[in-house]
Amino acid sequence: MAVALQVLPCLVRGPSRPLLWGASVARMASGMTLAEQARQLFESAVGAVQPGPMLQRALSLDPGGRQLKVRDRSFQLRQNLYLVGFGKAVLGMAAAAEELLGQHLVQGVISVPKGIRAAMEHAGKQEMLLKPHSRVQVFEGAENNLPDRDALRAALAIQQLAEGLTADDLLLVLISGGGSALLPAPIPPVTLEEKQMLTKLLAARGATIQELNTIRKALSQLKGGGLAQAAYPAQVVSLILSDVVGDPVEVIASAPTVASAHSVQDCLHILNHYGLRAALPRSVKTVLSRADSDPHGPHTCGHVLNVIIGSNVLALAEAQKQAEVLGYRAMVLSTAMQGDVKSVAQFYGLLAHVAAARLTSSMAAASMEEETKLHQLATDLQLPDLQLEEALEAVAEAKGPVCILAGGEPTVQLQGSGKGGRNQELALLVGAELGRWPLGPVDVLFLSGGTDGQDGPTEAAGAWVMSELASQAAAEGLDVATFLAHNDSHTFFCRLQGGAHLLYTGLTGTNVMDAHLLFLRPQ
Repeated sequence: MAVALQVLPCLVRGPSRPLLWGASVARMASGMTLAEQARQLFESAVGAVQPGPMLQRALSLDPGGRQLKVRDRSFQLRQNLYLVGFGKAVLGMAAAAEELLGQHLVQGVISVPKGIRAAMEHAGKQEMLLKPHSRVQVFEGAENNLPDRDALRAALAIQQLAEGLTADDLLLVLISGGGSALLPAPIPPVTLEEKQMLTKLLAARGATIQELNTIRKALSQLKGGGLAQAAYPAQVVSLILSDVVGDPVEVIASAPTVASAHSVQDCLHILNHYGLRAALPRSVKTVLSRADSDPHGPHTCGHVLNVIIGSNVLALAEAQKQAEVLGYRAMVLSTAMQGDVKSVAQFYGLLAHVAAARLTSSMAAASMEEETKLHQLATDLQLPDLQLEEALEAVAEAKGPVCILAGGEPTVQLQGSGKGGRNQELALLVGAELGRWPLGPVDVLFLSGGTDGQDGPTEAAGAWVMSELASQAAAEGLDVATFLAHNDSHTFFCRLQGGAHLLYTGLTGTNVMDAHLLFLRPQ
């Protein structure tokens, strides 16, 4: 399915302005501007990880309809198939699954973000909606991606369904990003509020996502393999759309179908490290002491098949293929781009300079010092799959336009109270960096977009910039540094050229982190 992309003016005061792409952007042989091509590639990346096609690649029924095939495994069907799901992309996943499985599906319960059905209906995305008289019950909750009472009710309904299954049953579990907030079920007597308070305290003291997940799992009935345990002895097939760097099944949505490898001692070590053990609520101490004395020991999940059906890797591979169709020499730099957006932007800015120098012989080569600094920035980012030297060699061999692709999820350290998201913030930072480096006779464009179609608390998916950003902003009286100091990237892009640099998709129905596209085209 293709995602319809459009550029819309921001809702700002004053008359809307015509959409301008910048004077330096020449029309390509395909008849599209560089910006239009960038948006097309982003569209192809998102289209590759739509729920329907992904489910159809992972699941199939045999001609007789008596067996469900999941990759290379087969499961007997005899009115014994149940479904649960939780996550931002699960509404479309469930619709696709029910379409495929039909009458074999006995009952289902899914937990999805508040307002998503109305948003999909408004956007005309009928394929993302369950049919009337569906056997799948839908709960909406976790407003602003925070666990709440509505999400708790959904989690308890999912738990009840799982606990009612027998050894003859098969449970299909659909998981995508945002699933953790949509499946809160603290172990009594811990309350939802107490668990949230402890998580916030840990986050405020600098706990990593891995440490937060370790605590969440220890206090949850369903995370850390709890859902799989509740469904035992039924067979469980978990289909996962990954929104985590590296696709670790033990992390995505806090791993409800993967046994936790952490002990109570690990939890106590984390709580001690952040000085929180003495301040724990009595309920938390009770749950941890119970787990420590559990005679059954750690749970196992031998009855579970976990399958990653979609990820950032798949999205970028499709964008790379489409870039080659458009005549670019395209290469994937990394699918694990992470770290502070400021460091990531510095890396992209210097990468553009070094790559531009290698791309055209009419420009002096980047200095050894600059190449060394680029590799040092790459080392500091600690990207496990980075193909930097391979990408630079490919650029040097290219005889024409180049597209470097990457994906991941950088982080923003909030200092101001402006409006934006990590993609718009990254694009604005990269635009500022591009203006700092000589790029020679090369047009350079950078686009960053969230594959879920929503960048922070805005309706934009991201934004794109070129090296002329600073001069374009100055001409309109916009000071880039001031907007960055207030984390106000969305307001900046709304004001710049009538919002022409913003990327709008609407909710896409999928979520595999972000896509970064860096284009270099000799003039």
